[in-house]
Amino acid sequence: MGALAKQLNITTRTIRYYEEIGLMGTIDRQGGTTRSYSKDDVLRLKFILKMKSLGISLKEIQELSNIFDIHEQEFSSITPKLIEILDHHITILDEKMVSLSSLRQDIVEYRQRIMNLLNEGEQ
Repeated sequence: MGALAKQLNITTRTIRYYEEIGLMGTIDRQGGTTRSYSKDDVLRLKFILKMKSLGISLKEIQELSNIFDIHEQEFSSITPKLIEILDHHITILDEKMVSLSSLRQDIVEYRQRIMNLLNEGEQ
């Protein structure tokens, strides 16, 4: 588990937590204690991390985590939910971008006022 955590730049506690809440499915254990991660387990973990980086909650990821367990012909059943979640996050990001752009403009204007005051004081 330590090597996998290091490879993905996360903590072993994060992996354990994802296992505890059911995001990782059943993990094979060698000798009853040592976890053995398959290629699919690693792909699932990368999927979880990617979705988290997009701002998708663990609850939403949990709803989508069965994407790795479905057959190709069943993929269409999860696609609408995935699109809905991604659309929601696009809307949130758009709102944040507008807010950040406005904040940036306020800071630029405030900086300019300070520069003007400094220039007036030097004259």
